[in-house]
Amino acid sequence: MTTMNGTSYLPEEDMLSPILGELKRTVREYTTATTEASCPIVRQMFTDLTADTLKLQGEFFNMMKQQNMYSPGLHALKSDVDKQHKQAQQTVQKTRDTINQKTSGMGAFAHHPNVTPHATNVEPSPYN
Repeated sequence: MTTMNGTSYLPEEDMLSPILGELKRTVREYTTATTEASCPIVRQMFTDLTADTLKLQGEFFNMMKQQNMYSPGLHALKSDVDKQHKQAQQTVQKTRDTINQKTSGMGAFAHHPNVTPHATNVEPSPYN
């Protein structure tokens, strides 16, 4: 919204921050939709939308950061990130073990995943 002389009522930063927040929210929604989709085509569509939105969010964030409109929060300690990553890996393994245990005796009725397992997108760092 602009005034009669062409200036904005709000600073640009105040108008752009909600857009950045909305992009973050959209990524979460697409991620949820991806995990809940049972049809491989729909799942791939949401996977593509997630990737495209993440790219747009990153570009938007970088633009705001370059114009000093966004100051990131405090940096996380590497040890805390590594601890969270290890806990997440352990949870994934426990979940896989539980699924395997529960489905091992099912034979033809066993659940077969609708997507192939994929590698993690972040390798653990040798630095601590």
